[in-house]
Amino acid sequence: MEFRSIHPEAKLGAGVSVGLFSTISNNVEIGEGTIIGDNVVIKEYVKIGKNCKIASHTVIGCDPQDISYNNEKTFVEIGDNNKIFEFVTIARGTPKGRGKTVVGNNTMIMAYSHIAHDCIIGNNAIIVSFVVLGGFVEVEEYANVGGKVGVHQFCRIGAYSMTAGDIPLLKDAPPYSLIGRPAAFYNLNLIGLRRNGFTGGKIEEIEKIYRVIYRSGLNTTDALAKIESEFEATSERDRILDFFRSTKRGVIKKTAYSLDE
Repeated sequence: MEFRSIHPEAKLGAGVSVGLFSTISNNVEIGEGTIIGDNVVIKEYVKIGKNCKIASHTVIGCDPQDISYNNEKTFVEIGDNNKIFEFVTIARGTPKGRGKTVVGNNTMIMAYSHIAHDCIIGNNAIIVSFVVLGGFVEVEEYANVGGKVGVHQFCRIGAYSMTAGDIPLLKDAPPYSLIGRPAAFYNLNLIGLRRNGFTGGKIEEIEKIYRVIYRSGLNTTDALAKIESEFEATSERDRILDFFRSTKRGVIKKTAYSLDE
């Protein structure tokens, strides 16, 4: 007796392993070497890359929890080398949005987290257990989202940032930042930056930029103009400027500690 259900037209790469009682629907593509645990459900229009590990009771490609959704054809795209743990749910996109939910490469999504429709998770991000991402949330590369964080729809979590656990995140968390509890800018994510190869000079540059934003007394528009005129153009400077200027929800401006502390 076969204790799994794999649609005959699903495309499974070499070495794909599918656990007991798992279901893989039509219009699914899974890259070589990926391991699917027991009791996993992968619904239609899902593409999963190579060498991923999908743990038991995960559901990928579920319908978006959006009242306007009407059974349209939308997608989930997941890259390579991802670890997705028990009871994670990842919804497809919506026609009015991006049409797809995207997870990059080398991410870790821990148990009981929910990735809603039209989210984008960048490479090397970590989503800790019990995180809920609302629709259209973007988690940029190397960001670390703490356990039990609820992220409001359309929010962004900036690259190389770290967010404390058990908070509601109602505005964007800026790149390189450490967001504490209650939700506020506490400092730079110094440990994360050092672990990812940022030099002392780069960290000092980012600190100086954020002092202008958070400690100069200027409004955001004037602070960004000052940074653009007085700081040399670098990828870090430009990432911060672009992040603040493109926000839809607003960026967290409340602060808890001085960058000098």
